[in-house]
Amino acid sequence: MQIQNLDIFLEYFDRVHQRTMRVIRCIPDDKLEWSFREGKFTLGDLVRHIAAIERYMFAETIQGKPSRYAGCGKELADGLEEVLRFIEEMHCESAEIISRLTPADLNRKCTTPDGGSITVWKWLRAMVEHEIHHRGQIYIYLAMLGVPTPPLYGLTSEQVRDYSVRS
Repeated sequence: MQIQNLDIFLEYFDRVHQRTMRVIRCIPDDKLEWSFREGKFTLGDLVRHIAAIERYMFAETIQGKPSRYAGCGKELADGLEEVLRFIEEMHCESAEIISRLTPADLNRKCTTPDGGSITVWKWLRAMVEHEIHHRGQIYIYLAMLGVPTPPLYGLTSEQVRDYSVRS
């Protein structure tokens, strides 16, 4: 998918974010800092990571600035309400920065944190893929905890199977 129309991309970006927020809002307060294993991201870390890397790495580099990502610890936001506020704030800031891009900006190169060069529209696509990847981890963590989560697009796999034609 090549990003050619910024308005269409921003609508898509917001829909992806809203689907991510639906599952994040399922995180129980007392499980925010839970992880399946010591040394791995907690649920809170995953949410803070999505927010911080979107704003401080992706949004910075598309402006021609170096990454300012410094991690995803509780110092960024502690407690579920603060984490929810943080991710929403970071998403709004990122969307505002992205909205200022011109068609020419989408096709110029930006520098990744490791010094690589990538076309801005490809970097934006990677940003969305990154969020989706970590959203999947949140779904898995919540499943491990037995926490019910919303279906991604309206039906569960079982519902699709039940509604499908059998041969």
